[in-house]
Amino acid sequence: MSRPRVLSGVQPTGALHLGNWLGAIRNWVDLQHSHDTYVCVVDLHAITVPHDPARLAADTRSTAGLYLACGMDPDLCTVFVQSHVRAHSELCWLLNCITPLNWLERMIQFREKAVKQGDNVSVGLLDYPVLMAADILLYDADLVPVGEDQKQHLELARDIAQQRINSGFGSEDHPILKVPEPLILKQGARVMSLTDARQKMSKSDPNEGSRINLLDPPDLVRRKIKRAKTDPVMGLEAGNPERPEASNLLGLYASLTAQTTAEAEQACEGMGWGRFKPLLADAAVAALEPIQKRHAELMQDPAYLDGVLAAGAEQASRVADATLARVQTALGLLGTAASR
Repeated sequence: MSRPRVLSGVQPTGALHLGNWLGAIRNWVDLQHSHDTYVCVVDLHAITVPHDPARLAADTRSTAGLYLACGMDPDLCTVFVQSHVRAHSELCWLLNCITPLNWLERMIQFREKAVKQGDNVSVGLLDYPVLMAADILLYDADLVPVGEDQKQHLELARDIAQQRINSGFGSEDHPILKVPEPLILKQGARVMSLTDARQKMSKSDPNEGSRINLLDPPDLVRRKIKRAKTDPVMGLEAGNPERPEASNLLGLYASLTAQTTAEAEQACEGMGWGRFKPLLADAAVAALEPIQKRHAELMQDPAYLDGVLAAGAEQASRVADATLARVQTALGLLGTAASR
C-alpha cells in the first residue's frame, strides 16, 4: 500500500524561529518516516507583500538549508522551492477563474493584513489563499499539517476542490482533485512570544526579542531568554490562564529537553525565574547547536544544496504536472500532443 501523502512549507520571509521548528518542522521530520512527505519553501507567497529581492533569494536558500539541518532527509522526502515548479502558478490561475470573490474577502488573515498595509494592498495578498489551495491540491495530499491560524485556508482549499472543481467538472465516481484532511499537530504547536505570551511567536513581530531564531548565536539566545517577560509568582506551573508566561516558558523547556509538560513541571517545581531561565537558555543553546553547525556546512556547499532542490523540483513537477493536466482537461483546455 502507498503511504499517505503530506504537504507543508513555510515562507522564507524573516528568520525561522523556535516556533517554526518545534511547531512544524520537527513534526515533518517525524512524518517523513511514515508518510510520503513534500516540503517546499513557499517563495511565491513571500512576494504578496513588499520585499527586497536580494534578501528573498538569500532567505530562500537559507530556509531550504534549515529544512535539511533540522533533519529533513532528501532520501526520505521531497524538498523543493515553490517557484521552481511552474504548476503552482498555472493551477492558481485556473482556480482563480472558478473561485468566488466573496470567498476570499471573508478570509480573516487578508482582512487583518489589509488593515496594516492600507492603500498598498496587492491583488496577490487577496489571492494568497487560492495559491495556497493550488499548493495543496497539486500533490493529491491526503493530509496537510496546519496550525489553528491556517485552518481557514485549508477549508478554502477543500471547498474549491469539492464544490468548484469536483462537483462542477467531475463526477462522484471520478473526482478530479483529492480533498485533503487537516492534520492538527498539537504537541508544541503554539510556541508563544517571549514578550507577550498571549501572542504566538511570529517572524513578523517587529520586536526581535519576542522570538529565538534558529540561527541566533548562543549569547543572543541567553540574552533574549533573560529578558523574556515573566510574572512575580514563585514557582512554575503549566495550564494556569492567569500565568501565560509560566506556561509558555515551561512548555518551551519541556519541548527542548524532550520531556512532557508534566515532567518539566515536576522537575522545575518551586524554582524561581532566576534559577529557571539559565536552565532554559542552556537547553535552547544545546538544542540549536547541531542545527546551526549543519546549516553552516550546507551554506558552504551550494552545489549540494542546489542539487537537492533541483532533484526535489523534478520529483514535485512530475506529480504536480499530472494534477494540472487533469484540471486543464476538465476545464476544456486543449492539451498538447505530449499531454494527451
